[in-house]
Amino acid sequence: MLNILIVDDEELFRVMLAEMVHREGYQARMAANGNEALHAISQQPPNLIITDILMPEKDGIELIAELSKRGSRIPIVAISGGRRTISTEFNLESACLMGVRATLPKPFTREALRRAIADALAP
Repeated sequence: MLNILIVDDEELFRVMLAEMVHREGYQARMAANGNEALHAISQQPPNLIITDILMPEKDGIELIAELSKRGSRIPIVAISGGRRTISTEFNLESACLMGVRATLPKPFTREALRRAIADALAP
């Protein structure tokens, strides 16, 4: 069974996303920010990472950059709802430039999540 690491600073969203992932037949672990994600990855590397872009401490872009620097080949799906001063599109385009396999603007449907996971895991 594939293991997905969900990284998002909003606890309610993390739990909801983990439930969606479970319903698709995957295992899910959760982290509240990039630092927690790096620790979780060092303990047990996941098959896929779904990460928010804007988070406190270490954000999604910093997490993606750190994993790239370490030579990680773990596929990543970047998600973002944007903020007042930074658009969702800018966040997701930045993540694409860094090599993420799929992106999802918040809010998204279960079908969109299913497609993003499939895209990210495709060879």
